[in-house]
Amino acid sequence: MRKAIIVIIVLAVVAGGIYLFMRFRAGQQESALSDLQTIAVERGELVASIGATGTVRANQTAVLPWQTSGSVAEVNVAVGEQVSADQVLAELAETSLPQNVILAGVDLVNARNALDDLREPPSDLAIKQAKQAIAKAEETVRDLERYVNNLNTASTQSDIDQARASVTLAKDQLDKAREDYAPYENKPEDNLVRASLLGRLAQVQAQYDAAVRRLNNLLGTANPVDLAVAEADLALAQAQLEDAQENYADLIAGASADDIAAAEARVAAAQATVDQQHIAAPFMGTITQIDSKSGDQVTPGTLAFRLDDLSRLLVDVQVSEIDINNIQEGQEVVVSFDAIPGKEYRGVVSEVALVGTSLQDVVDFIVTVELIDPDDTVKPGMTAAVNIAVNRLEDALLIPNRAVRVVDGNRVVYILKNGLPTPVEISLGASSETSSQVIEGDLQEGDLVVLNPPITFEQNGPPSFMQR
Repeated sequence: MRKAIIVIIVLAVVAGGIYLFMRFRAGQQESALSDLQTIAVERGELVASIGATGTVRANQTAVLPWQTSGSVAEVNVAVGEQVSADQVLAELAETSLPQNVILAGVDLVNARNALDDLREPPSDLAIKQAKQAIAKAEETVRDLERYVNNLNTASTQSDIDQARASVTLAKDQLDKAREDYAPYENKPEDNLVRASLLGRLAQVQAQYDAAVRRLNNLLGTANPVDLAVAEADLALAQAQLEDAQENYADLIAGASADDIAAAEARVAAAQATVDQQHIAAPFMGTITQIDSKSGDQVTPGTLAFRLDDLSRLLVDVQVSEIDINNIQEGQEVVVSFDAIPGKEYRGVVSEVALVGTSLQDVVDFIVTVELIDPDDTVKPGMTAAVNIAVNRLEDALLIPNRAVRVVDGNRVVYILKNGLPTPVEISLGASSETSSQVIEGDLQEGDLVVLNPPITFEQNGPPSFMQR
């Protein structure tokens, strides 16, 4: 009897323990169920995006240094000022410039004049002068050809007799001139009569010598030296005729393309040296930094200005090779900045790199995003977070990303059925930062998805007593 009582007591204690444990577990489950957060499955638009970070930069940037030494005479701009292309920003005092820069101004004028002369058609006067030069050269060649022929050709008796007579007459004139000069030979050199008679003597001596040479030529007894000189004179005259003809042809044809190119190069070289006196804006933009002041002594390479084209603000971001083929020019972008909290900006993909860069076996591609609606608070150098919209779906069945769990390697969401979280296996398609598209799974629009299923449910599903 005592044993029976002990058994009954033990059974009662065990039954009571089981009852209490089940009540405790039920309380736990009821508490867990009361804390569940749910949201209805719905259809809507899904924008799939790729996120990245980058730095804002201006469309174009130039750091402008001085190219020569000197003293800064004047700074014509201020920080924040808009400037146009080729606008002079500052210049050096002319008296402080190196000699080569000062003289380049003269070289520039001469080079421009030479270029203008090449480009202009020849004047009538130049053409006439070129023709006259050809005519004179032709006449000289003809005369020398006759002279050389006479030196090498026997003459007729009448020509010889005439030449002898000329020699006789010239000899008579020479004798008379000598006789007239003899009384005055020892007179002072400034004696006018002596000077006049001496000039007359020299003249008739030349006439006599010419008459003798002509006679010798006609007799075939030409001096070899005279013949060599005559032939050399003829060759020179022929070369001068060729030069005159080539000059005329070049004048009519005008300057060649090579001549004009060489003249333009001389102008450009002189202009580049002259331009070292000042600094000009290479493009339209905003002055963002000034390093030179009036009176500063500068040398080549001394920084003067920074110029930025702020008409377009760009963000360069690195995108993994896994995602790069999903990005195309023209895709919409949402841009945000840590420096500008609570505000988002719109952008568009303006360029996608064709070649990737590898760093530690990771290949990334540069994607350039242009900001569409920047304001004064967005500045070059700021760090930007970008989300590139790579896909846009309409009427997609959507669930929050935070509701998705992985159970035994499968994606699962818990939906409320009969008041209990029930696991449903799903397959996902495109996703955004907050939602994903459901492409497979027993889900319907309006089903309540549990956002925070208890750990027990995630690992094993609801307890067996709940499942029953």
